[in-house]
Parts: sequence; structure tokens; C-alpha cells
Amino acid sequence: MNRRQFIGAGLGMSAAAFAQDLAGQKPKRVGIIGPGWYGKCDLLRLVQVSPIEVVSMCDVDKQMLTQAADLVATRQASKKTPRTFTDYREMLKEKDLDICLVATPDHWHALATIAAVQSGADVWVQKPISVDVVEGQAMLAAARQHGRVVQVGLQRRSTPHLVEARDAIVKEGKLGKVGLVEIYSYSGGGGQDPPEVDPPASLDYEMWTGPAPMRPYLRGQHPMGWRAYMEYGNGTLGDMGVHMFDMTRWFLDLGWPKRISSSGGILIHPGRKSNIPDTQTVVFDYGDMQVVWQHRYWGLPPDPKYTWGATLYGDKGTLKASVYSYDFTPTGQGQAVHKDVTYELDKYPEDNTEPRLEKQCAPAIRYHMKDFLAAIASRGKPVADIEQGYISTACCILGNIALKVGRTLTWDAARGQVAQDDEANRLLRRPYRQPWLHPEPDRV
Repeated sequence: MNRRQFIGAGLGMSAAAFAQDLAGQKPKRVGIIGPGWYGKCDLLRLVQVSPIEVVSMCDVDKQMLTQAADLVATRQASKKTPRTFTDYREMLKEKDLDICLVATPDHWHALATIAAVQSGADVWVQKPISVDVVEGQAMLAAARQHGRVVQVGLQRRSTPHLVEARDAIVKEGKLGKVGLVEIYSYSGGGGQDPPEVDPPASLDYEMWTGPAPMRPYLRGQHPMGWRAYMEYGNGTLGDMGVHMFDMTRWFLDLGWPKRISSSGGILIHPGRKSNIPDTQTVVFDYGDMQVVWQHRYWGLPPDPKYTWGATLYGDKGTLKASVYSYDFTPTGQGQAVHKDVTYELDKYPEDNTEPRLEKQCAPAIRYHMKDFLAAIASRGKPVADIEQGYISTACCILGNIALKVGRTLTWDAARGQVAQDDEANRLLRRPYRQPWLHPEPDRV
């Protein structure tokens, strides 16, 4: 069964039928580090497709932690309330998890993921996998050394209509030779300028900050506003761009680009506390093909139907793809094709009322979870294996480094560093705040 057939079969399979298919298996014991917005989205999709038992939850915000544990108790079959922890190290000391989900802010992904695989768990980690390149190398090394399955939350690879676009349009040669791919985001935040305030009483801000630089707490920084600050992530390129860059690599079976260059910066909203670029262009040069990322928080999008997506230009046709749909337009004669996202609200009515759930993404997360579970069962690699997550994440980080140093970077994949550029190579790792220690690929 190929991947399209696997997902096609899943489209006709209810949660109950999938659970019945797993009948006789002992429920997987699951823990989560960071059950905030997307942590709950991921975890509750796993609950929908497998008879798991959520036994442990960890968060540095006690109020959010309690609310998440209470919600999970209403949704899992046992109706049991999971144990709660405020330090992931204490949770993992139990060494009783089959699966651990990591959905913290980006600056915590590496340490939590490495600790989880060292504890013997298979891991689902949100994208991007890391905030610097060496973190990603250490995460990949840890997964391989400890023999754990690690699935990255790059669920475009499991989105039903995008699987169809890849298999029925790209792989069937309907685009012809692809010479240019534009990936983009023309909406979102940036330019925030909130006041300094005291952290919420329920939040352990020292632990939340962890290895990142300590800075005054800004209103709205937690639980979601941290994305506007480079100290905790890699801006829009690392947040939104990694999805579309990874989808493009998956569509076209691409590995590392030969060269990466970038331009842009804070051009429209200078002088504010938000320090991520509000305008950025990155060229991922594959030699005979260019993948070009662009984002801006201002102006109108070229196509209002595709404000976050990818456009693949071939000599036989053009494909536009997003989380909501895809459109194929042949260059000459031929049939145009349009396909919308599959919502599955009839099969999973709880999606209708779940707070802040991106309903258009819920089916993709479910199929991504099924792929994760299948890889755990076979001990094979999932569709968004940690190595694929490392490549996509590192390329986006290199785009930001290219912007910072102001020149094109040539990546040496074999050595895991930028060729002949000491300044850029020093930026492959971020300094960690004491007492936290930066993970090393040869010591995990």
C-alpha cells in the first residue's frame, strides 16, 4: 500500500474502526511536554485515532496545565486525569512513557526531545525542530543512537489533498520540468510593541525562559506571542516558512540546497519590541531550480486565495497548494484541477467545538499521527522523520544567518557546516543561559 492509498483508506475509516483495528494491543502510555494551544491540538487528534492512555502532562504554567489535564480526562476513554508535572525532567524520570509529545516554544524543543528519547520514548516534536542548527544535529543523533521513532509536526506531508496533489499532479509529470517554486506568507503578526508587565502568577517564567536569554516579560509573550521574538524562535521563516519549504522538498524529493541567500529585515515597523523581520526573501538554490521564500506583514497578497502556500512553476503546468486547497493549471491544452481540504467534521464532531482548533488542519494531524503509530509498530521511519525535520529546519535557520551576515552561504552537508565561512559557522549554535547546557551531537 503506497502513501496515497494509506491515506485514502484512512479517509473512509472512522475513529472507532481505527481503534477496533488496534484491538488487542495494550494502549500506549503517552505524555506531553507543553499542552498549550498546538500541544492540545496534537494530543487530542492522537486520542481520536488510537486507544492511548494519556498518563502524564508537563507545563510551566500551572493554570494551563490543570485546564489541559481536566480536558484530557473528558476526552480519553478511561476518563482518568493524567499526572501533572512542572518540570519535564521529573516527568521523564518515571521512564514509563511509550510516546512523548513535545509542543513547547521552539527554544525548548531540543532539550525536551533529547531527554524524551533518552528515557526510551518515541517522540512527536513540533516544528521547527530547533532554534539553531547544532541542536538539530544533536536531536537527529539522539534519535538514531537510542533507536527511537521521531515524527516532526510537518503535517503537510499527511494532508489528504496535498498527498493527492503530489501523487496525481507532481509525480505524474503534469508540471513537466519545474524550474521555480515560490513559497510565501502574506499575513500574520510582526511589529508588536507590548509593554513590560509582570509574568502571570501561574507561570514559572524562569523555567519558561530556560536556555534562552532572560529578558523582561512582555504582555502577551505567553502563551503565543513569543513567536514575535528571535530569542525563542526563528521568525516567520522558521514558523510558517518551514512548513512550505518542507512541503516543497517532499513534493519534489529535494535534499539540501547548494546555496542559500536572503534579504529583507524590519522595513515597515522599526523601533518596536518585536525583532523578527517583517519582510524577507530567501533563495534556496538547487542549481537547476530555485525555491524562493517571501513573507511580508504589509500590502496585499498576489492571490487572495493563496496567502500562505506554494506555487510550483513547470514548463507544462502550474500548481498552487495551501492548507485549504490546490489548483493545477496546465500550460496548454488539458484539464485544470481544483481540490479543497477535507474537514471530516461529520466523523469527528468534537472538532466543531474544540477551542482554537484549526479545523482545516485537524485531518492532516490525524493522518500524521496514524503514520507515526505505523512507524512505531514497524520501527521504521515516519513520513516526517527527524532527519527530514532537521534538513527543513536547518535550511530556514541558514536563511536567517545569511540575512544576518549579508552574503550567500554554501552548505557542506557532509560536514554539517557552512563552507569557508567562520562567522556563519559560529552562528550555527546559540549560547545557552546557565545552568542549561547546549546539546552536542557526539554526547547524546
